[in-house]
Amino acid sequence: MTSTVTYEGNLRTSLVHLKSGQTFQTDAPTDNQGKGECFSPTDLVATALGACMATTMGIKARDLNVDLKGLKIDITKHMAADPRRISAIDVVLHYPSGLTLSDKEKVILERTALTCPVIQSIHPDIKVDTKFAY
Repeated sequence: MTSTVTYEGNLRTSLVHLKSGQTFQTDAPTDNQGKGECFSPTDLVATALGACMATTMGIKARDLNVDLKGLKIDITKHMAADPRRISAIDVVLHYPSGLTLSDKEKVILERTALTCPVIQSIHPDIKVDTKFAY
């Protein structure tokens, strides 16, 4: 198993990553009867995309001897109704200030982000708009 999810009531869940023991909670969003005090499950999907991009880029950057420490990724999730679902995810990757990349390194890192496992797992009906800010 990877994790466990326990419903705590009041639209909140507790999650445990079994290998590390790390925990956190989710809450229903305010636009769907929740308090919005934690990540919602759909927030996690969108945010996992950014985390996956950063992680895979970090692996590739290490191979290139490039330090991506400080890379920041802004995620904006858009919801649709009937059925309620994620309709789009906007991603803006902000490279650390002072980082100098060759054109080849930029292409390699961008391709790495755009082929990470999470983006490959997102349904094709979900529009993912990705921008790279240098």
